[in-house]
Formats: sequence, C-alpha cells, structure tokens
Amino acid sequence: MTLKPSAGDGSALEWTKSSYSSNDGPECIEVAATPGTVHVRDSKDLGRKSLSFPPAAWHAFVDLAAEATIAE
Repeated sequence: MTLKPSAGDGSALEWTKSSYSSNDGPECIEVAATPGTVHVRDSKDLGRKSLSFPPAAWHAFVDLAAEATIAE
C-alpha cells in the first residue's frame, strides 16, 4: 500500500483503502498519512475515531504482517 501524505494536522486527510477491500466484498481499513503520523480507520464505520501511529511503528506492523502472509 502506497500512502500519499496529507497536508496539515489531519483535518483534511486523504484516505487510501486497503487493496484487499472491494466494493462487493468485505471492507477493511483505510490509511492516511500526515507528517509524523499514520492514521488508520475502519472503512465500514467511518463515524468512529481513527487510530494514530508513528510512521516507524506502522512500517514495522506492515513488514511483520507481510512476513506472516508469506509464511502461510
């Protein structure tokens, strides 16, 4: 998943939906990046608050998830 950085403090985030989500199937997550923060939200419940992570923590999670997927 490639993120396009959003400008500012997060008030106008540019969300990117997971490539595993589709309009016909199960929905997943959306991610938005701002300088210093990666925001994650549930794509089927946009009214809920998003989670926020430092970029290094998000990249570590994505790397670990990719390794787990390859191991299956």
